[in-house]
Amino acid sequence: MTEIQSGPRTLRLMPADQQKTLDPYMAQIVTYRKSGLSLNHIIGCPLDCGYCVRHFWGDFEHKTPNLLCSTEDAIGMLIGHEAFRPSTTPIQLFNKATDPFLPGVKPHLFGVLRALDERGLDNLVLIITRFKVTAEDMAALEQLRHVRVTLLFTYSGITDPRIEPVAKSDITVSSITRACAEKNRTKVVLYWRPIVPGWNDAPETMRHVLDVGNQADAIVFTGYYHKPENATYLQDQGVPLPYGDAEFHRRKVLPAELDARVIAAWRESGISTPLYRKTSCGVSAAHNVPDYNGHWGVRELCDICPTAQQELCAADHTAPTPEQFEQVLDQLGYTTPYLVDGGHVWTHGLGEQRRYAIQHTLRYQIWEMDQPHYLHAHGRSLTGHQPDQQEQERFSALHRELTAATRFDEED
Repeated sequence: MTEIQSGPRTLRLMPADQQKTLDPYMAQIVTYRKSGLSLNHIIGCPLDCGYCVRHFWGDFEHKTPNLLCSTEDAIGMLIGHEAFRPSTTPIQLFNKATDPFLPGVKPHLFGVLRALDERGLDNLVLIITRFKVTAEDMAALEQLRHVRVTLLFTYSGITDPRIEPVAKSDITVSSITRACAEKNRTKVVLYWRPIVPGWNDAPETMRHVLDVGNQADAIVFTGYYHKPENATYLQDQGVPLPYGDAEFHRRKVLPAELDARVIAAWRESGISTPLYRKTSCGVSAAHNVPDYNGHWGVRELCDICPTAQQELCAADHTAPTPEQFEQVLDQLGYTTPYLVDGGHVWTHGLGEQRRYAIQHTLRYQIWEMDQPHYLHAHGRSLTGHQPDQQEQERFSALHRELTAATRFDEED
């Protein structure tokens, strides 16, 4: 197996003066993301994936994992967060700035898991990795009795080491195989991402990835964040870019045609592992609970989900009444104008982190009026998706209605 740099086995605390130079988002230890309340008190990663989100916050050059605070303090920040709710709030560990199974990071990962478990918390916990998961690691995960852990292995069949140096080894595939063989209480998701034209979308590559995920509890697929920062890096590595400068977007790129080819490949493969378009769908289904993001309100996402999971999500999906919505706002200390509209609630000015806290509390989609989701392009850039005129006119009308409500509230 090719040797991959994995960083030190013991981590140092990053000096305060160095922490002050970090991007403000990278310096945040607890943040709220769509897949859960995210704990990241360790930053720095040597794996050098060319598409890594750390490019966006100027942190890609931090190769050595460092602590921003002690793990004990980080645990206190997590469970003391304004939006944390026992049993309800999904949790992500080390998903922003490092890999949780690097040798120096892993002791802190298990320290957090044990601390949550000892408190009797049964929240869903998501752990994203592409590194080495050993038999001992699986045994330790299986000993947990309360927290509901999902290992999400990022693997997409990319073989170009300029894009993904770890591709030179069999670390990720071996870890997936081991985890699938030894899982019981722990759930395993093959995180098929990023899927990118020209990188890993050949039919034989798709067949290979599906074969790797044959024993997983779920496969979740998604596209690629195409932004100037990682585009510049990839160009400097001599990697042909899949999309142009006009296609930079805040959301991931996965054209409708590519979505269709992924689904066709999965159906043709004959594997029994279910396929999902959204992380929370795959994680929730693996644990036999309704989707905590309420994606049943975006029904076109659900056509590939197993019937039993559709029924579970449908039975759980209930539009909040104004009284219920305002009660959640009061509990969290948030304010926003809002409109309940079909399978989602339109809001304005909350920001992503607050919207996700509400979304997970209600298990109902909470949308921002200035960042609308379009039919069949939910959570994706519009590259390869064309909203029709009727849909755009409807958004304009809703925007006027919400704006009018905001002005009324201000005058009242």
